[in-house]
Amino acid sequence: MRNTTLCYIEKDGKYLMLHRTKKAVDENKDKWIAVGGKFEYGESPEDCAIREVKEETGLTLNSFKYKGIVTFVSDIWGSEYMHLFWSDNFSGNLISCDEGELEWVDKSKVNSLKAWEGDKIFLRLIEKNVPFFSLKLIYEGEILKKAVLNGSDIKLPFGGDI
Repeated sequence: MRNTTLCYIEKDGKYLMLHRTKKAVDENKDKWIAVGGKFEYGESPEDCAIREVKEETGLTLNSFKYKGIVTFVSDIWGSEYMHLFWSDNFSGNLISCDEGELEWVDKSKVNSLKAWEGDKIFLRLIEKNVPFFSLKLIYEGEILKKAVLNGSDIKLPFGGDI
């Protein structure tokens, strides 16, 4: 099971989003996601988040909050534990990303972007400032078949009620 991080970076009512367009083989191809990536040997979730944000954006996280863990199960891509972070305290200037285009997107428009359906669930949890959570998302192909929050099923299709 692989471990990854994802960090929502917020500024002026916008999230820094990455439109994944540059890699030929990419489970996130053409989708909009927050920045993050795979653990390197010996890294903690925090180490990975800090490194991935710096590598992909050029920004340095000055502080951040560890919001939850998302267990992804996919019949195509396998399984992963994704450690979810949020920050509004960073420094530096954006750089060009080799995985796609970075763009500050108004928070009210993020859910209209092409993304994984489960992303809407954990983004809603961040927006509601839910304490640390565990979310399990089960996909068949690109279809979200089941979502479980802290051991309880979430009604699908997800309408934003948590």
